[in-house]
Amino acid sequence: MSVIALQHFFRTTYTVIIRLRNNKENGLSVSNNSRVLIAIPAYNEEECIEKTVTELRRSTPEFDFIVINDGSRDQTLSICKRLGCNIINMPINCGLTVGFQTAARYAVDNGYDFMVQFDADGQHIPDYIPLLLDEAQSRSADIVIGSRFLTVCKDKSLRMIGSRMITVLIKILTGKRISDPTSGFRMFDRAVLKKYYYDNTLNPEPESLAIFLRQGFAISEVQISMRERQGGESYLSPMRSVQYMLRVFASLLIVQWFR
Repeated sequence: MSVIALQHFFRTTYTVIIRLRNNKENGLSVSNNSRVLIAIPAYNEEECIEKTVTELRRSTPEFDFIVINDGSRDQTLSICKRLGCNIINMPINCGLTVGFQTAARYAVDNGYDFMVQFDADGQHIPDYIPLLLDEAQSRSADIVIGSRFLTVCKDKSLRMIGSRMITVLIKILTGKRISDPTSGFRMFDRAVLKKYYYDNTLNPEPESLAIFLRQGFAISEVQISMRERQGGESYLSPMRSVQYMLRVFASLLIVQWFR
């Protein structure tokens, strides 16, 4: 990473921390009785975010949620404000990793025991969140993955072939089989959130699952279903999907040799 990139990262992180502090001072509501925080990263999700928030409020009113608006250039922020959402407003588009790390810091600072990573695009179904929580508590799991493929076979698409290869590579590196390593529907306990709090090199990607397994954290999976994106466009084109898989493979090999 270049010096300029490092400077940009730390400036961004500092700005987000200041905004979090200001949110607290300005009365951003936090329920001390809630043990689970649902974190919703959102970038240009104006077509989906209202449906996602409405469904969360209807299905899981016992849990708090927060939208991490990642520098959206559309109406995502104004929609969330109109809906009265708790919001972390990133100053620029920082990407999933910085947004996730920021949400993890927020969860730790506000005393949450678990945090759920939840997509803004409507693919994730909130009715499964209590199932993830039950799995985390009953099996003392540090991470619970909502898996599409625990009891269902993967199709033969290019993306699923890549997912199979990631599963095999994680098994080779850690001895643990993860059926759906690319699932973005996950629950993390406080111990894992603290790792994200203090280690800026961790990301919410498959390679971090390998790191946590090698460090002795317990990872469990529950079978879920996911929907198609409910609006907007995915940034993962076929070419980007291939690039993503290649990057994950390379990162997993780095995990093997340097972590």
